Amino acid sequence: MKNISQKRIYVAGHRGLVGSAILRALTKKGHTNIITRTHTELELTNQKQVRDFFASEKIDEIYLAAARVGGIHANNTYPAEFIYDNMMVQANVIHEAWRSGVKKLLFLGSSCIYPRLSAQPIKEEYLMTGSLEPTNEPYAMAKIAGIKMCESYNRQYGTDYRSVMPTNLFGPGDNYHAENSHVIPALIRRFHDAKMNDTDRVTIWGSGTPRREFLYVDDMADASVYVMEMIQERYKEYTTPSLSHINVGAGNDVTISDVAKMIASVIGYQGKIEFDTSKPDGTPRKLMDGSKLSELGWTPKVTLLEGLAKTYRDFTTSTMCQQWETAA
Repeated sequence: MKNISQKRIYVAGHRGLVGSAILRALTKKGHTNIITRTHTELELTNQKQVRDFFASEKIDEIYLAAARVGGIHANNTYPAEFIYDNMMVQANVIHEAWRSGVKKLLFLGSSCIYPRLSAQPIKEEYLMTGSLEPTNEPYAMAKIAGIKMCESYNRQYGTDYRSVMPTNLFGPGDNYHAENSHVIPALIRRFHDAKMNDTDRVTIWGSGTPRREFLYVDDMADASVYVMEMIQERYKEYTTPSLSHINVGAGNDVTISDVAKMIASVIGYQGKIEFDTSKPDGTPRKLMDGSKLSELGWTPKVTLLEGLAKTYRDFTTSTMCQQWETAA
């Protein structure tokens, strides 16, 4: 068995929000043989490039955090890109990992895989029990396919490919685009700009009433490494061959209105907050049931307010404005 310095770990999407956090977590644990590639160095939608990469690099473990991601606006505007790019990346990495003999892989999904009107909190077994949220259905379908692909290779080839489903994530390295990003980074950008420009009001999409659960990304990375390093027998105690994913959440949720007020407070914006009810709200509520992971011994450490303050500090010192969370 290889020791921590010998193990060759590939982090796909190491410049994205989750991938960069996983890189930090692995480095903190003492891993030094971490393999990364930028988007220009390795195009994950290109099967030949992925095949050649795995043939030459002799990878032991993979964290598959590469994905095209975005908020409601991006999902509505680019549905074809969201389903094609994500499915191609997943198919290439998982299949070529198997071909090259990689036995262990962690696939990162999303809470949007669950039905739009799912019972709350959302348990893993609610997958595919109802209709998806229309605004992000293509992305959700791709992520469901990724879970089922991992399960299929486990069943047929005896691999140990695991999946974790994070709730809404935020933190350092996020995409702060005002329209194509997720809710927290988009609001940070908008409230910051409003403060700098002395704008008297900020208008937010939707009614402000939907409830969302938010998890600081370094907690997600910690959970990912925790699940990956878990002995296989322990992992199998809490999963089945056809229901193998594990939720990762914060354990509580807030309204969009409340999180907007928290962000305004952290930034020091004192103008008016308005809501444009002509815009879509998305899913009314998404609270993950994280009891499986809790029973397995992991709980989050960073509070929402603490995480928002850390994220705003990152925003003010960062020039990142990515639309992709990929291997770039």
